[in-house]
Amino acid sequence: MINIRSLDDRTFEELMSEALAQIPLYTSEWTNFNASDPGITVLENLTAFEILQQNRIDQITPAIRYKLLKLVGFREEKGRCARVLLSPENLKQAVEIYGNQKFYLGDLCFETNKALQLMPRKIKKIFSICGKNREKKEFSFLADREVSIPTYVFGQSPACGDAVYFLTDGLGEAEEELIFYFTVADRYNRNPFEQKGKVRFAQLKWECYCDGGFREMKVKDGTGCFLVSGEVRMRIPAPVSVYSANGEEGYVIRATLTKAEYDIRPKLISVDGFLFEAWQKETMSACYTYQKMSSVTVRSDLVDSGYFTVFCKEEKGASYRRYEPATISDGEGRYYDVVQTEPGKLQISFNRKKYRFGPEKLKAPIKVLLYSEQVMRQYSLGEVLGYDRQSITLPLQNIVPETFCILAVRTNEEGEEICDFVRPGYQDKDALVYHLYEKEGRIEIESAGLFIGARLYMGTCSVTAGPEGNIRKGSRLRTKEPADVTFYNPEAGTEGRFRESLKELEERFLKDLQKPYTAVTASDYEKLVMQTPELCIHKVKAYMSESGNVVRIAVKPGTDERFPRLSDIYRKTIKDYLEDKRLLTTKIEIMSPQYVPIDVHGTIYVKSQYEHGRRDIEEAIHRTLDYLDSEKNFGDRIKFDDLFHEIQMLDCVEFIYDLRMNPQKPGLARVEELDILPAEDCLCYVGRLYLEIGTHRK
Repeated sequence: MINIRSLDDRTFEELMSEALAQIPLYTSEWTNFNASDPGITVLENLTAFEILQQNRIDQITPAIRYKLLKLVGFREEKGRCARVLLSPENLKQAVEIYGNQKFYLGDLCFETNKALQLMPRKIKKIFSICGKNREKKEFSFLADREVSIPTYVFGQSPACGDAVYFLTDGLGEAEEELIFYFTVADRYNRNPFEQKGKVRFAQLKWECYCDGGFREMKVKDGTGCFLVSGEVRMRIPAPVSVYSANGEEGYVIRATLTKAEYDIRPKLISVDGFLFEAWQKETMSACYTYQKMSSVTVRSDLVDSGYFTVFCKEEKGASYRRYEPATISDGEGRYYDVVQTEPGKLQISFNRKKYRFGPEKLKAPIKVLLYSEQVMRQYSLGEVLGYDRQSITLPLQNIVPETFCILAVRTNEEGEEICDFVRPGYQDKDALVYHLYEKEGRIEIESAGLFIGARLYMGTCSVTAGPEGNIRKGSRLRTKEPADVTFYNPEAGTEGRFRESLKELEERFLKDLQKPYTAVTASDYEKLVMQTPELCIHKVKAYMSESGNVVRIAVKPGTDERFPRLSDIYRKTIKDYLEDKRLLTTKIEIMSPQYVPIDVHGTIYVKSQYEHGRRDIEEAIHRTLDYLDSEKNFGDRIKFDDLFHEIQMLDCVEFIYDLRMNPQKPGLARVEELDILPAEDCLCYVGRLYLEIGTHRK
């Protein structure tokens, strides 16, 4: 599919010449090859038909390519709106946020998906109680956005029972969900977790103070017990109480270690609490659904545009009917009364006694459709004509598929207008079935059903900027109400993208072909170990054992230690990850690094005007011999010429009189023609330096 041989690469004349040349192989009686011969005419027609067939076979449409990729398990990734977490600043009183409320960063729009109430809550103090002596330490600066001081919240030696307390001036009601975001000092490249909430190195118990003491909360921990930056979502189990102990008073959340075998000690940079979610999209038209009631309240930024339509369902299983705003002169009919009580708020009421018609007691009998001015100008899409694959262009592009539907208006047998809200891909007998091409902004009708002749209008629709919504952290967004409050995002926007194109899908497929899933070569083992879930791996070297069918893999973890060794957790995790990827008869041994110091002896003359000659020379030696922090890998040869050249090229060096290297552990590294050749599982570093630095005088 990727490299397809073209069949349509020969001309008609070439095919005819080949066919004429083969005639004598089949019969000697056919001797007239002129164009007047009926046999030649038949042959010319067949050759022309072959040309047409080859041309058709070569036309592999995008639909076919998508299906071929689907056969090998590759589907295009759907588009997604970027998501951010927001924290209100300067909030002085409770504020109601309604669904689809807009927050702006320049021209970029973010919206909430549901209504919520923001309370003026904040973290007052952060402190820990750790160690055998239950020592208390305060880290309140972690909640200050103007300060960035990485801090070991569990100390230098985390242990079970160590706890961090978050003292606040309020928490919320029972069953309310809280979202906190923790920024961790990501000094090492940790691989993603396989399962969120399950961490090999540690476990945290999250509690809040309620009547009678601390109660455990249901928590989704995206930080891996403070190993990576992420959010923690917790649900309050019961009504909270004021905590008064350890010289503190307020509402408290506590995180206590129940398992502490960290490979890297947790180091927090900041803590942001009481966040809420917003998505990068802009609603251009929205539909709000209500249950049976005589009056409904609509809250939306779109209310101020003034374009809205009301629909009611009067019978079970029936379509919606359009209602009109009532005037003083109106009698009986499908009417409603409307009042805009304040900006962004509508009050719509129905009076069945006065107008005879109204919504019935059904599921979702009332719909209010609101349009922006941009959509209202082009909201009519045309008519369903009934032919196959009818394509209709929409007035918007980069549509969010989950938010889209069209309004289909048709006439029933009584000659009355009925209205249906139809979503893309909906399948049912006699339904209007269509596909949405959200990026280019069009729909294609697959089946018209009973909707031939129906007039189509824009229903609900939101648009997105895709990857542009992945804004960097630390931005401040604004909304219309309250105008004096800003909203800070402690985390960068994530997952914003458009639907994957065919070209991008094919490129991902080709890249996946190069990804090892079975370990055969040394390179396969090394790549697989480097991507072991949850671990921090700095260096890997795979090599065959001299005896037996054994692959040995030397692994250096990326941890705080200068000379880290492999823990039992690392060994087991790596071995379990490789178990189903190794060849059946191959055994695997996971090796800890061997560290070999290299001594350097030398007599070097420097130029007289340089005061820091020794310092520069020692730095050059460290750059060449240090395997711990450089790109050099296990067993890499240390070339004497490289060290000599590195020192000789320094501006301060006049000339090198004498230079030698010697390993301190000859059993792990040997000298070979002035070079150092370490063992396969060895990493070198600078040992003792015996340098005589002189000034050459002519």
